Amino acid sequence: MTTSTRNKAKKPGLVESTRSLRYLPRFFQMIWNTSNLLFVANVGSRLVKSVLPVLMLWLGKLIIDEVVVQMSMEAPIYSRIWWLLGWELFLAIISDVLNRGITLFDTLLGDLYANKSSIELIEQAAKMDLAQFEDPEFYDKLERARRQTTGRVSLMTMVLGQLQDIITVLSLITGLIVFEPWLVILLLFAIIPSFLNEAHFSRSSYSLVRSWTPERRKLDYLRYIGASDATAKEIKLFGLSSFLASRFRKLADKYYQANRKLAIRRTVWGSVYHIIGDCAYYGAYILIILRTVGGLLTLGDLTFLSGSFSRLRNQLQSIFSRFSRITEYALYLQDYFSFMDIEANMHINEGNKPMPPIIRAGFTFDKVGFKYPGSDEWAVRNISFTLRAGEKLALVGENGAGKTTLVKLLARLYDPNEGNIFLDGINIKEYDLAQYRYAIGVIFQDYVRYYFTAADNISIGDISKINDQDQIEMAAVNSLADPVIQGLPKKYEQVLGKRFAEGKDLSGGEWQKVALARAYMKDAKLLILDEPTATLDARAEFQAFERFAELTTGKTAVIISHRFSTVRMANRILVLKHGEILELGTHQQLLDQEGLYAELFQLQAAGYQ
Repeated sequence: MTTSTRNKAKKPGLVESTRSLRYLPRFFQMIWNTSNLLFVANVGSRLVKSVLPVLMLWLGKLIIDEVVVQMSMEAPIYSRIWWLLGWELFLAIISDVLNRGITLFDTLLGDLYANKSSIELIEQAAKMDLAQFEDPEFYDKLERARRQTTGRVSLMTMVLGQLQDIITVLSLITGLIVFEPWLVILLLFAIIPSFLNEAHFSRSSYSLVRSWTPERRKLDYLRYIGASDATAKEIKLFGLSSFLASRFRKLADKYYQANRKLAIRRTVWGSVYHIIGDCAYYGAYILIILRTVGGLLTLGDLTFLSGSFSRLRNQLQSIFSRFSRITEYALYLQDYFSFMDIEANMHINEGNKPMPPIIRAGFTFDKVGFKYPGSDEWAVRNISFTLRAGEKLALVGENGAGKTTLVKLLARLYDPNEGNIFLDGINIKEYDLAQYRYAIGVIFQDYVRYYFTAADNISIGDISKINDQDQIEMAAVNSLADPVIQGLPKKYEQVLGKRFAEGKDLSGGEWQKVALARAYMKDAKLLILDEPTATLDARAEFQAFERFAELTTGKTAVIISHRFSTVRMANRILVLKHGEILELGTHQQLLDQEGLYAELFQLQAAGYQ
């Protein structure tokens, strides 16, 4: 978001802020589902706690009046005073126990809710298309939702505290109306201006935080790359520390200045309205004193009314202030639920067809074209060919030719913008998406290095077999990762990477062997390897592809590689240029055509002469 756009970001109005409260029932349903027992205990404790203040104030009034009566007697009788004091002590103990119980219930519910909402966020993100993750606007929504998975239970505390305070206020107001109705009017005059001020600045605060979401993501990114094991080498070698710190400081200062301006205005106006409230409070206090001195009220009444008014003022101020914060927090809650309500764009039919047990005809691309989200350029277009069952097809082309895009379409990480892809004559959109993806084993060149155990790193290829140690070790043997893992202190239970204690890092080639093992974890009907041996030495590469050829006999496979020693192993080779098919044939056929493939092959061959 640009500065001009940010400055024009619309601040939510009072109606919009109040409308955000519609998410509260859904929010409390989540909390109920998290732990209905803790929720009931929390609400019950608050209901009992809400009536204790007025009872304790009334007992205080009775004690003072009784003390005055006993002072006028020649032989004071203390039994009634001790009885009243005993009840007040009992209520004080109950109040303290309930406070601690409420704090405990809030803490436990907060932890459980954070866990539940985080899990739901992970599951929702998994449903989204890969194309959606490449949309900055979508990523901003994801970032705002991610920030709401923790700390949002404070909204529950505020809402329940609001209900508790309302019950307390109603009981205190009843006492004021009985003795001095005018005090209620003074009370409202003291509180309402402060409430309107808080409501205004709560909406302004939300607007600021929301409009700065892209910048806060940049700050998080700069903070990460500035202090990460993944970037430490280049930062030291290229001397990037000062550059990153300067860029972070510049962006952070802009946010600080915007937030500082709002915080100062909020503090100044809050102080002004608080002074008005103080004046109204002491005006009421003067009225009570005059009534007491005039004999219209007892000392006990004075104590009860002054205590009730003071508590009412604080309670009402808390209620109004909390209401503005509840609407503000509900706006943030809206960020979470609006993300959870996003539908995936990928076409998924109801009553999906099951994947065929055997690929018979193969995959057919029919005039397929695709643009990445936000781009006007075609990544691939007019792609038409057939990947035959049991065939090994190599994709060749210069960087940016569309090779990886093609296999992403084949794996149905994206759907084409035009044209269709068929499997055995049926559009791949007709197949059950989960079954379709499970039938494909893919290792991309930008595979993830998971800081899990070696066994977990491999089982990610088929997570349903995470406890199948035999299958995990067989996959490692097939990918040549087994000797690497056997050399680790804890072997398959060794945590990889240096991020966690006792972790052991691997070389690039060793990591690639572990990643390659994921492709062998399941009996995939289609195996896709995108630059699978880029970091392997010549001997390891030869061994890996020799093993690959052996393990994929009779299976359908797609290989992307810039090394023509690997490409020659394929049955056919498809050459891409500028997102379109330039050549298709066997190694010898393409050499005879003397086209781009022959040119690239000869250039690479010359480098070894």
